[in-house]
Amino acid sequence: MKKYKNKPTVLNIVISVISIFLALFFLNQCRLSNTLWQKLLFGILFGLVNNTIFSLLHESVHGSFSKNRTINDWFGRITAAFFPTSFTLQQIFHLGHHKRNRTDAELFDQYYDGDNKLIKKFVIYSLLIGLYWPSSPLANLVFLFCPWLFNIKNLRKNDLMKKASFDQMLSGLDKKNAPHFKIRLEIIFSICIQALIIYLLKIDFSTWFICYWSFALLWSSLQYTDHAWSIRDIRTGAWNLKVSRITHIIWLNYHYHLNHHRSPSTSWLYLPYLTEKNDQNPSFWKIYFKLWKGPTKVDQKNPECSIELENEIFSGTSIQEYRNSPSN
Repeated sequence: MKKYKNKPTVLNIVISVISIFLALFFLNQCRLSNTLWQKLLFGILFGLVNNTIFSLLHESVHGSFSKNRTINDWFGRITAAFFPTSFTLQQIFHLGHHKRNRTDAELFDQYYDGDNKLIKKFVIYSLLIGLYWPSSPLANLVFLFCPWLFNIKNLRKNDLMKKASFDQMLSGLDKKNAPHFKIRLEIIFSICIQALIIYLLKIDFSTWFICYWSFALLWSSLQYTDHAWSIRDIRTGAWNLKVSRITHIIWLNYHYHLNHHRSPSTSWLYLPYLTEKNDQNPSFWKIYFKLWKGPTKVDQKNPECSIELENEIFSGTSIQEYRNSPSN
């Protein structure tokens, strides 16, 4: 495993610059288009390249974009602005996901006796039609302007928030020395980047909506397909999904998700080499269409995250320090 710890900083920077340029180009071309089909075409192209930008954000979240912490985190902030979200908030949410993977807190694809099946179906279908994505920018705005809303028990502890894993995600902000001020600065930074893009390119709401909803659909289609009905294990509860070579290139090997969970700090460039002989390789489309059939009954026990794995997940990231503080 050690030989795959190299982090290709220069390549990641080059891909970031090219991807951001293309995203802005497609966004502008969508604005300039006169017909709906042209707008949809450029919206889809924007959605694809913005998933490349998200994959680079994902690298920064794990400290894998660059060995240099300053370079890693600043490119994390820049790529986060295209989501848009706070880089540090994304770290808290996503690294928490690695800790909770396939536990009851993230059991979106299965249900227990007594669960409200309507809510479980609502969660899955919200993912599939892109409604999951707006929850992140909305959480950023709430945290910036009305953070007290996250402390309202009826909002945090209701069945929907629990089944959608929002309560567990927000729990990372409950720690006494969580970097709240830093998160707010990053949210403002993302808002400024978005506002600058909209102002300079003269982007109207319909253009922005088409492009970002295309991104939301493409992004949401993968975020849980790579986990659905995998084994209930914190480290190995994911799939290496079978997709085309061009898809692997656009998503920077994100579909090698089992390999990523095996070694969270390994660069995307080396993930294919972590595949083991007996790994299952289901088709993306097979799992994706199964999600449309709704959740199934639980058939495995709730797993627990070991201290060793938790330390590995957060090791080398910019939020490791505050997690290890005695005040937490």
